[in-house]
Amino acid sequence: SALKLAVFVVKLFAHYYQNKLKLAIIGQSLFGQEVYSNLRRQGHKVVGVFTVPDKDGKADPLAVAAEKDGTPVFKFPRWRVKGKPIPEVVEAYKAVGAELNVLPFCSQFIPMNIIDHPKHGSIIYHPSILPLHRGASAINWTLIHGDKKAGFTVFWADDGLDTGPILLQRECAVESSDTVDTLYNRFLFPEGIRAMVESVQLIADGKAPRVPQTEEGASYEGIQKKSNARVNLAQPAEAIHNWIRGHDKVPGAWTVIDGQSVTLYGSSMLGGSVPAGQPLEIEGASRPGLIAKNGLILYGTDGKALLVKNLQFEDGKMIPASKYFSSGESSSVDLTDAEKKMAEEIRTIWKGILSNVAAIEDTTDFFKSGAASMDVVRLVEELKQKCASVQLQNEDVYMATTFQDFIQMFVRKLRGEDQEEELDIDYATKEVNNMTVKMPYQCFINGKFEDAENGKTYDTINPTDGSVICKVSYASVEDVDRAVAAAKEAYDNGLWGKMNPRDRGSLLYKLADLMEEHQEELATIESIDSGAVYTLALKTHVGMSIQTFRYFAGWCDKIQGKTIPINQARPNRNLTFTKKEPLGVCAIVIPWNYPLMMLAWKSAACLAAGNTLVLKPAQVTPLTALKFAELSVKAGIPKGVINILPGSGGMVGQRLSDHPDIRKLGFTGSTPIGKQIMKSCALSNLKKVSLELGGKSPLIIFSDCDIDKAVRMGMSSVYFNKGENCIAAGRLFVEESIHDEFISQVVEEIQKMKIGDPLDRSTDHGPQNHKAHLDKLLEYCDIGVKEGATLVYGGRQVDRPGFFMEPTVFTDVEDHMFIAKEESFGPVMVVSKFKDGDVEGVLERANDTEYGLASGVFTRDINKAMYVSERLEAGTVFINTYNKTDVASPFGGFKQSGFGKDLGEDALMEYLKTKAVTVEY
Repeated sequence: SALKLAVFVVKLFAHYYQNKLKLAIIGQSLFGQEVYSNLRRQGHKVVGVFTVPDKDGKADPLAVAAEKDGTPVFKFPRWRVKGKPIPEVVEAYKAVGAELNVLPFCSQFIPMNIIDHPKHGSIIYHPSILPLHRGASAINWTLIHGDKKAGFTVFWADDGLDTGPILLQRECAVESSDTVDTLYNRFLFPEGIRAMVESVQLIADGKAPRVPQTEEGASYEGIQKKSNARVNLAQPAEAIHNWIRGHDKVPGAWTVIDGQSVTLYGSSMLGGSVPAGQPLEIEGASRPGLIAKNGLILYGTDGKALLVKNLQFEDGKMIPASKYFSSGESSSVDLTDAEKKMAEEIRTIWKGILSNVAAIEDTTDFFKSGAASMDVVRLVEELKQKCASVQLQNEDVYMATTFQDFIQMFVRKLRGEDQEEELDIDYATKEVNNMTVKMPYQCFINGKFEDAENGKTYDTINPTDGSVICKVSYASVEDVDRAVAAAKEAYDNGLWGKMNPRDRGSLLYKLADLMEEHQEELATIESIDSGAVYTLALKTHVGMSIQTFRYFAGWCDKIQGKTIPINQARPNRNLTFTKKEPLGVCAIVIPWNYPLMMLAWKSAACLAAGNTLVLKPAQVTPLTALKFAELSVKAGIPKGVINILPGSGGMVGQRLSDHPDIRKLGFTGSTPIGKQIMKSCALSNLKKVSLELGGKSPLIIFSDCDIDKAVRMGMSSVYFNKGENCIAAGRLFVEESIHDEFISQVVEEIQKMKIGDPLDRSTDHGPQNHKAHLDKLLEYCDIGVKEGATLVYGGRQVDRPGFFMEPTVFTDVEDHMFIAKEESFGPVMVVSKFKDGDVEGVLERANDTEYGLASGVFTRDINKAMYVSERLEAGTVFINTYNKTDVASPFGGFKQSGFGKDLGEDALMEYLKTKAVTVEY
C-alpha cells in the first residue's frame, strides 16, 4: 500500500542520515577513488583527501574525483622528515576535523600522531588474510607460496607493520590460473571497496570489533623487486608456475635465454600430452624448453610441464611466446589513405592519454612515457568506440608499446590478418563401435577450443559401465563473459549480421550435411555419453537433429513482415509495414536426455533467425555439443556465432540468466529451475524467455481402441529412450474393462525386451543417463510401494555394471499418490483404472495436474477422440499414436510445463522481434 511504501521510504532516509562520520581519506589509486566515492554515496562526509603529488602532470584518480566534487585535496610528497612529522603537514591535516582516517591504499608512511588523532582512530585495507603476509607485495606472496585461499583484511592501524586489531576479513579460493591481476580484479578490488564502506558504517554504528592479531601463523615477506624475481627453474613445475604468476604483471618473473633477461607472463599448468615444438635452451633449466603453437613449455624437476603465454625482452618489447623464433620476421605493412587517417585519430587518442608528452612520434613508447595499467584500459576502450570491429585486448598494448608498432598491430587486426586459418583441437580419442571417435573436450569460444579460464576440468562418465570417457573443461563465470562478448561482437560487427539470409541458409545446410557425414560418429558419442541405444541415437538423436537444421535452413530467406492499413491513411498517404528482426545474443541451456537433438531444436531456429548464441550443454552429456562446435567451424559458420560452454548449470546457467548482453534465453529442464531462470531473466534485463519444463503427460486408453496398438504405443510412450523423454506418458488411464488384459500384454512384452550395452544393435533398453538419476528412480519406486500402489514388474536396478534399471509397471495408482502427481523421467509405467464410459471423469483426472506438456488418447471413435483432444490441457495431443514429433510441428507446453515453442514456424518466431515502420509519402 501507499502507506507502507511511505513508511519504508522514511525508514530508508532515516537510516541514510543517521550514524554518519566525518572522514579523512588518506591514499591513492583507483581503489582509493572508488572507496571515496562509495563512502560519499552512503552519506558520510569526506572532510579532506590526502594523496600523492601529480606525476608527469597527471593527478592521481583519487585527487581527480575529490577535486571534481569540491572536496579539500592535499598532495603532500611526504609526512615526515628524518623520522619526525612535518609540523605544517600535521597542522593542515588536523584542521579538517576528521573523526576517522580511512586508508584504502596508501604508499606513504603516516606518523602515529596522525593515525591516532581522530576520535575513532584509523582503519587500513590490506590484501591478505592477516596475520599472513604482513608487509608489501602480499598478493604476490599469496600466489608464490601456492596458498589455496586469498583475501583481505580491514584492520585498526597501530605502530606495528600491519599488526593492528582486525575489524573485518573476507576470503576467496585461489584458482590454478589466477594472477595478481585476476585476483585483484575478481575479488580484492570489488569486494575490498564494499568491505571498506561496510567497515566505516560498523564504526559509525558502534558495532566494529577489534580482534587482536595472533602471532601464530604470522609471516612477513619483503617487497618484490625485479632484481630478485629471477625464476629458479630447478624445482617442481607447480612451484615455477606459482613464482611466475605471483610476479605477473609486476615486477615480472624472469630468466636468461640466449644471454639476455626475458620476462615470463601468462603461466598455466599444462595438462594432458605435451604438444610438439622447437627446443629452446634456458639457463638453469633441468631440460630444454619447447616453443610450441600455444607458447613456451617449461619443465619442472618433477617432469611436469607448464605453459608460458608471453615473453618480454630487455628493450620492453613483448611477443607471444609461440613467436620466439619468428619474432623478427614480421614485415611492416603499407597503410592505405583510410588507414593513415585512422592512424592519426589514434595518435590523438595517445596524446590525450600521454598529456605530459609534447608530441606523439612513431618511436614514442606508451609505458616509458608514463602510462599505467588504467591507461591501457582507457586506450582499449576508446579504440573500441572508434572501431568496434577490431577485437583489441589489453595484452595487445603490452605487445606493441611504441606508436609505430601499435599502428602496425592495429591495421593487421583491422584487415583480419591476425586470424588463424586452421582450427586447433585437442581431441579425446577412443576406439569404440568399430571406429575411432575423436571428441573435443574444451570450451568453444569465439571459434576456438580452449581450456576454461580457471583450468578446471571434470569427468564425463559412460553410464554403460561407469567408466570415465574423458576430462571436460569446467567453464567459469569468466568464460561465460568471454563467450557472450564474442557472440555480441559477432552479432554487432561480424559477418553473420551482415550476411544475406540465403547465404546464412546455405551455411546451415552445409552444417546439416556435415552432421550427416559424421552421423555414425555423433551417434556413437551420444550413446557412450548419454546411454542412448545406438540405433535410436542414429535415427532420432542424430537423424532428427539433421532434419531440424535442414528445415530451419530453408526458413532463412522466407522470414517476412506484413503491410498494414492504418486509420491515418487518409487524407495523408501512409504505409505501415512490419519487419522481423533477430534479437541479438541468445543463450540456450539444454538437458541431458537428448543432448544433440535438444541442441538442434533450439539452436537451428535461433541461428536461422540471424542471432548468435552461447549454449550450455548438460554437465553430464557435453560431448556431442562440442563435436557439433567442431563441425560448425568446418561448415564456415563465422567465429563468435556459436559458443559452447560445458560445466555447471548453477554457475554457467545462472550467469547466462543474469547477463545483461543476452536478449533471449531458451531452456529445457525441470520446472523449479525454469522458475529460477525466469526470475533471474526478469531481474537482470527483462530478457525474453522460452521454457520447456516438466511433464506428467496423461494417456487415456478407452476400451474401444485397437488394444494391440495401444499396448505397443503405450509401452513406447513410457519406455522410449529409457523413459528419459520430456513427453513420456507419466500416467496411463486405462478403462476398467480392458485394464487387466492391457497390463498382462505389457508385462509379456517387457519380458521380451533386451537390456544391455547400447552399442549392441539388438539392445532395446540401455542404461539410465547417470547414477544420481538412477538413485532417484529407485527412490521413486520405493515411495510408490510404500503408498500402496501395486508393483507389478521391475522397480529394481539390474544386477550388472552401469546404471541400468528394469522397466517398471505400477497399477492401482490413486490420484493422491506421489507417483500419480510427480514425474519419474524414467522407465516407470504408472497405471490407473477409470470406470467404463466415464469420459468426463477421466478427463477431470487427466487435467488435474499443474503440467501440460503432452497427452494422448486411444479410441476408434473419432467423435470421442476429437472431443477428448479439445478438452485435454496440453501443448500436444496424440490420437492413436505417441511420440510422433516432426520438425515442422510446433512443440511446447501449457501451465507449469512452460511456454514458447520449439520446432515449426512458431519456434522461429521465438527468436525474432517485430518492428513496425510507418512512412508518409
